[in-house]
Amino acid sequence: MKSFETQRLILRQIDESWSEEVLQYYDRNRHFLSDWEPKRSEEFYTLDFQRNFLQEDFKANESGKILRLWVTSKNDKRKIIGCITFNLIVRGVLQSCILGYKLDKDEINKGLITEGIKRAIDVVFDEVKLHRIEAPILPINTASIKVVSKLGFENEGLSKKYIKVNGK
Repeated sequence: MKSFETQRLILRQIDESWSEEVLQYYDRNRHFLSDWEPKRSEEFYTLDFQRNFLQEDFKANESGKILRLWVTSKNDKRKIIGCITFNLIVRGVLQSCILGYKLDKDEINKGLITEGIKRAIDVVFDEVKLHRIEAPILPINTASIKVVSKLGFENEGLSKKYIKVNGK
């Protein structure tokens, strides 16, 4: 499994052996993430669901369909505090992907997600060899817009009805 470091973080691909830590992350952040993610069933918040998800996700990572990097602090290497995902990876002439990310409610406003994404972008360009990353963000999510702006992303417009978040 690949891992990458920043000054304060470890970004790593994980397998089902991390199911408990991922479940704890989602339990801690259930309400905080609800405005920004798909509507989750109660089954999502079970160890079995997370174990199965991580098994399938590991296969997708290995096959190059996705690059999901779970974030831990160097101070607590087993506590998941976030996730950075590059999905819908398209090869051929596009060589592009879609960026998604989330951070623990207790870790926001410390520059951690910006630090992590910056390193992850280097990996996507230098190792995965993609040349375009899109970051679809809801217009009301000003914090995320600020993050990607600091990283050099440019607003290319509004895609109406592009993603379904929290059932809407």
